[in-house]
Amino acid sequence: MREKRVQALIGQGEGLRVEFKKCKAVLNRDVYETVCAFLNRSGGDLLLGVEDDGTVAGIDAGQVQRIKNDFTTAVNNPQKISPSCYLSVEEVVIADKTILSIYVPESSQVHRCNGRIFDRNEDGDFDITNNNALVSELFLRKQTTYSENRIYPYVSLDDLRPDVIARARKLAHIQRPGHPWQEMDDFELLKSAQLYMKDYQTGKEGFTLAAVLLFGRDEVILSVLPHFRTDAILRRENLDRYDDRDDIRTNLIDSYDRLMAFVEKHLPDKFHQEKDQRISIRDHIFREVAGNILIHREYLNPFPAKFIIEPQRVYTENSNKPHGYGPISPADFSPFPKNPAIAKVFKEIGRADELGSGVRKLFKYGRIYAGADPLLIEEDIFKMIVPLTVQDTVQDTVQATMQAAMQDERTQKILKFCRTPRKRGEIQEFIGIGNRDYFRKEILNPLLEQGLLHPTIPDKLTSPKQRYYSGLLQPGREESE
Repeated sequence: MREKRVQALIGQGEGLRVEFKKCKAVLNRDVYETVCAFLNRSGGDLLLGVEDDGTVAGIDAGQVQRIKNDFTTAVNNPQKISPSCYLSVEEVVIADKTILSIYVPESSQVHRCNGRIFDRNEDGDFDITNNNALVSELFLRKQTTYSENRIYPYVSLDDLRPDVIARARKLAHIQRPGHPWQEMDDFELLKSAQLYMKDYQTGKEGFTLAAVLLFGRDEVILSVLPHFRTDAILRRENLDRYDDRDDIRTNLIDSYDRLMAFVEKHLPDKFHQEKDQRISIRDHIFREVAGNILIHREYLNPFPAKFIIEPQRVYTENSNKPHGYGPISPADFSPFPKNPAIAKVFKEIGRADELGSGVRKLFKYGRIYAGADPLLIEEDIFKMIVPLTVQDTVQDTVQATMQAAMQDERTQKILKFCRTPRKRGEIQEFIGIGNRDYFRKEILNPLLEQGLLHPTIPDKLTSPKQRYYSGLLQPGREESE
């Protein structure tokens, strides 16, 4: 899949979000200027080993690893790219030649390369350092696009929790011994993480919303965002109410730990052999789910985030600034940072990986955990649905229901059709039923009651955006039948 995407980019040619660099044996000097420009503008794909006209020159076989190492070291060096960034480099073979593919996401910060500010247009990278109007416009655009950058000039260091900052410093050191945070005091650490900024429109400076959410005292967070809440709910016996609940209204680092504790309390663990190590699939999956709820939420939206464990699935919702609509596929999605400063801190302390890797990991381990793909739906409210392995009498019931349903040719057709979420009218038209009331009463409702179909918006069953999907159908089953 990666090769096909890279080939499509090469066929598309260079532009605002695509750049080629020859890099046969060494990195071009202007590679980092392009990284800086992508970060400052709209993100993009950087292909090393491709000439300007799209000819795949490749990288010398003996130099591939060295170029990867040099690039990774440079973009993590604040003397080269400031603030530093974390980018993954993938090897791709095209026509028996190795090139390096690097996806650079748009950043919520303004970045410099060797002390210079670069922006981008269709013609390439350009230095805007001495153009005060363009620099001011860039800073303003970043601050208005990313709400995590909102500045609170009256929040002081005393309003943040020194114990949580100390824990973040310790976790970062565990992830990377000798981490720069070890030598910084609390204010220096927060400033290096871009959590203390200046508003170039008003001249005010101070701690950002991201700083408050990550390290703020509980009363400060709720004063800044009275609606802030992450609701963890267990619905196992009583599906109308709940069997257990954790109403989480604290900083994001402690919120992550409480979500994972809720998972450990209520979901079975499965160990899986990967290479020569045994790993917890449950923790791999829900580490990504918990991180997504906390890192990629639009916090100015009062919609509370929900993490709901049900007998057959885990269902989450969080407010979102969508970049596209509909289900997300790991094969063709482009990762987009919603709160890059928060994501960066989570990565530093080992609570998140590179942008985009979490989706691929979620699909990989979700199939092992439950034998079915998770469902991620990008809308104003972002939804994640992770199927669970159903146990004991519930599983027996579901299996019996599934077997009976599969004997019904019409039901089988519906379940296959609904591997992609469908509207009620689409399903009705697909099976040729003209009477809406009959379809809803005799076909749709029984499938919902039996757990064979699921609504994408369970809290608003009459929503005009409602769709239905067959979450229990084994992935790829229809291809083998």
